[in-house]
Amino acid sequence: MSNMDNKVMVSVAPVAATDKVIIPEKIAEDVYNCYQAGAAMVHLHVRDQEGNLTPDMSLLEETLRMIRRDSDIIIEVSTGGVSNLNMKERCVPLYSDLVEACSLNVGSTNLGKAVYCNPIDDVEYCVQEILKQKKTPEVETFEIGHTWTMKKLMEKYSFVEPVLFSIVLGHEGEAPATPQALAAMIQMIPEKAVWGITHANRRDFSLIAGAVGMGAKTVRIGFEDSRYLDAVTQAETNVPLVEKTVKLLRAMDKEPMTPAEARAWLNINR
Repeated sequence: MSNMDNKVMVSVAPVAATDKVIIPEKIAEDVYNCYQAGAAMVHLHVRDQEGNLTPDMSLLEETLRMIRRDSDIIIEVSTGGVSNLNMKERCVPLYSDLVEACSLNVGSTNLGKAVYCNPIDDVEYCVQEILKQKKTPEVETFEIGHTWTMKKLMEKYSFVEPVLFSIVLGHEGEAPATPQALAAMIQMIPEKAVWGITHANRRDFSLIAGAVGMGAKTVRIGFEDSRYLDAVTQAETNVPLVEKTVKLLRAMDKEPMTPAEARAWLNINR
């Protein structure tokens, strides 16, 4: 693994929850350009044409086929987001052959004025389906209790190692995007697991830089979390966000993982 010590996986989440026009060709093109710029993973949600979360996979499948036609970027699809969908509906992407990885939320979360509900029985159903379908989970931890819950789930279920945690900071109502919160969250990551950073509502790259310096193995960037390149500039596509992330990694003597390296590292498609 030593040659992977200086490698970091860049993941792009290209669609904002506020996007109300979903065009598969446009998303696929943006994702391809992000892949060319150094992204090894794409994170998407199952949406309809108006951007609403849905159990209908048709539009997403179309998008994923285009993405897969043009690149070997790792395809991750969310099993969540604030909606009225039940857990069975939220697990729909797990049954797609094009989907390799998925987000796993193990506890409820305050997101602004909304509550993202993840009761433990639902969580365990999702875990069981993920393991049955041999998908690779990325555990989104919004606070320390989520990390602790996942540690308990890792004792109960046999996950493929290493388990990937994404420390999510900066959502209104959850853990703040501060170095103190980041340090506390890192301390809770179980042994043998790996972790990365997602900075929601980001206006600069300082926390991402801090996380990479403290050992983050993944960085998630993209319109789902923030369009900002700096305090005043908003990106027109996701590409400049990926380019800036890669530039930051190289300034820290690190390199972005290729999709093949990231698959091997996370034991995807084993």
